[in-house]
Amino acid sequence: MHIDPINDLTVNSFIVYKEQSKNIMKLTIPFYLHKVGAGFPSPATDYIEDDLDLNTHLITNAPATFIIRVQGKSMREAGIYDGDLLIVDKSINPKSFSTVIANVNEELVVKTLIKEKEINYLTSGSENIIDKINLSENPEVIIWGVVTYVIHKLQ
Repeated sequence: MHIDPINDLTVNSFIVYKEQSKNIMKLTIPFYLHKVGAGFPSPATDYIEDDLDLNTHLITNAPATFIIRVQGKSMREAGIYDGDLLIVDKSINPKSFSTVIANVNEELVVKTLIKEKEINYLTSGSENIIDKINLSENPEVIIWGVVTYVIHKLQ
């Protein structure tokens, strides 16, 4: 099933879509000069610094990047929830504790890669050894890319 996250966004007067070369969609959203405080409220300002292109902030290597939607709850301890969008870069070499997209038994899954001296495995954070996928014992498992950002609703 093909998921088009751009179609899932609500189009209103503040969001502008501009087509660029190389089939990359430019999504610009107003970027406010005033910073938001996490403590007590400060006086609001209506100064817009510039439009912000999310591609320039979220994507480092566009040809090697894709977005995929999460289905399931196994990674919620890592802050990844059912329905979240993951930005994945296929050009990054995964390190220990990288969150990765892997092909396991012809199914794409999001897991944490753990690299130890003698063993590398994928886990969702479970302590049960049966829930860990040993990469030495499963050479058919392919790491597709490293998750660089998670996009999810707060409510």
